[in-house]
Amino acid sequence: MYKTIKLFAAFLLLFSAGIYCQDSFSDDDYFFANNEGITVVGTVQTSQQIAIIEKDDIENRGAGDIVNLLQETLGLNIVRYGAYGNQAGVNLRGFDSKRIAFLINGVPVNSSMDGKFDISQIDLNSIERIEVVYGGSDSKYNVSGAFGGLINIITIKKQEQGLRITASVSNTSAKPGVYRDRSGETQEPHWEDLVDTQNYSLFAVYGSDVFSLSANVFANRAENHFIFTDRIDRVRRKDNNEVWDTGAGLSLVYELPDLTKLISSSNIYYSDRNFPVSGFSSRIGNQQDFSARQNFMIDKPRAFHDDLAAEFSLSWQFQKQDYTSPANAVSQHNQNNLIVINRWNWFSSDRLTLRSGVDYSFIHLDSTETGDRSRHDSGIYLTAEFFPTETFLVIPSSKVIFTSTGSSNIAVIPKLGFLWNVTDNFTIKNNYFRSFKFPDFEELFWNSGGGSAMSGVGNPDLRPEDGWGADLSIAWRLTKQMQMETVLFTQWIKDSIHWFSGAGGIWRPENVGEAVLFGLENNIKLQIPVSAGPIKKISPSLSYKYLLSYLLSYGYTFESNKRIPYNPEHTVDGSVEISWESGSFTVSAHYESLRFHDTANLTILKPVFLLNAGFNQKAGEHLIFFGTLRNILNTSYESFYDYPMPGITLTLGVRMTLEFK
Repeated sequence: MYKTIKLFAAFLLLFSAGIYCQDSFSDDDYFFANNEGITVVGTVQTSQQIAIIEKDDIENRGAGDIVNLLQETLGLNIVRYGAYGNQAGVNLRGFDSKRIAFLINGVPVNSSMDGKFDISQIDLNSIERIEVVYGGSDSKYNVSGAFGGLINIITIKKQEQGLRITASVSNTSAKPGVYRDRSGETQEPHWEDLVDTQNYSLFAVYGSDVFSLSANVFANRAENHFIFTDRIDRVRRKDNNEVWDTGAGLSLVYELPDLTKLISSSNIYYSDRNFPVSGFSSRIGNQQDFSARQNFMIDKPRAFHDDLAAEFSLSWQFQKQDYTSPANAVSQHNQNNLIVINRWNWFSSDRLTLRSGVDYSFIHLDSTETGDRSRHDSGIYLTAEFFPTETFLVIPSSKVIFTSTGSSNIAVIPKLGFLWNVTDNFTIKNNYFRSFKFPDFEELFWNSGGGSAMSGVGNPDLRPEDGWGADLSIAWRLTKQMQMETVLFTQWIKDSIHWFSGAGGIWRPENVGEAVLFGLENNIKLQIPVSAGPIKKISPSLSYKYLLSYLLSYGYTFESNKRIPYNPEHTVDGSVEISWESGSFTVSAHYESLRFHDTANLTILKPVFLLNAGFNQKAGEHLIFFGTLRNILNTSYESFYDYPMPGITLTLGVRMTLEFK
């Protein structure tokens, strides 16, 4: 282990580049501190590693869903069970989606039943920006349960005056080919695969001096039919994985006296999906999902006094999931969640800002597997931002969290952060934090009845997952066009919850997980202005991530040299964007080294290299044509074991925008 640490230190000195965080040198880093009227009171300066995906990046990439967008823009590792609409997870610093906090407009949305959140239900066209905060406990939103970090999806923005309507339609084609069916017979190409997946979206916004209103509706149809090569080199065609979904949203930002804003939003989503029990199985289950979210918020930059700022939000979330197994057994889950959040800022002096807040949630779950369950969660936090000097910032923070279920009901989550602006172009950040997560309903109370895919029973005596971490980042701007950052981090987790199959094939969760992770993230990004004909700018970027994980469960030690499943040791991302006045062209590549499927590291997923290219081109005032060619090399690979991913696909679409001032 000491040899590894020395290697990291040497790498840190020799290769000083890193994950490019748009907040490092921007004058307007946080969406909530400006006059656009969004959600969370905060600070422009932070000790945390943050990356932001802006609206222009979302539109230029044509990613299809948020999971692809996060991989192609930030180089995040993802794990997914197939093409559009299938279960997909994001990996942050070696932690899966259950250990990442997902927020929409600053409000947590992780399911209390299983800890996850299906981010595919958010329409990309409705997103204003996405913010990724890396690392465990954060002092910005102060949400618990985040080991790897958090992802905040912002869908609300104060709009410019006038009416703007945007509509888009796209089609994704999979490459047809000759294949062998399950009986071994050779089949001719299915040319209908050229119209495999369609997306339809309509988005409208209206802005005035007093208020702005936005509305969106979208629908997707995905057959998810594509050619792939199985593990014994037979060419197959994916089927039994059809998906269609639809959703709509409405939001309002209303200006009140004294800079106060009233912000309200409503969203609904429905999907119908077929899931094979394995990648090429003829046995399929069907799942229908419905969700609704309502949020009401008051944002007061001046609350009773010029030195006080506050916000209050009230949210209701409903999730309904019906699963029918291949044997026609039904499993149903209905979850209601009421969330109240109140945050305060006190700008006591030029050198000291105090931030505090309370949150409360009431969860009710009615499930065929967990029964009729309720839970109360709450928390209270205090954060100080203190400048001992003009260039040095110290951020101590502590949050106390409570829950009404489980064997442990209270925990204290401390964090200490430092930020040193050595020069205008050189910044050092350092953080020490605790990560903590209470067990979810599924882990505590699962009792397989219905038609669940797993015969198991929960464990009400589970302890919370616990851990500690630290990170160090060095960011600098060598020139106006060149930005770099290096991030070195480590994290330890104990009492991680995992399911085991016991006597009679009955599964049960236990606190058996322990692991240590070491990581290094490096990136360099350039923006080169040019005058070569119509070309205005060339923007190359390159990132490298190194993640060394030691699995210390099941009797393993450092000497056992076992890795956490689905964590590649090496990840490399690169892209080149060429921009001109009316459009852009982007080529991007993503590489992941060997990964393991199991804790014994016996089943492997081979290294994968993906090459993509996309373009956007304006045609007149109102039309933009876009297209993306993914997996250009037609690589046959699996993101999750035994679930093949599509080969080469082509997405073509058009977006029309009408503006009325």
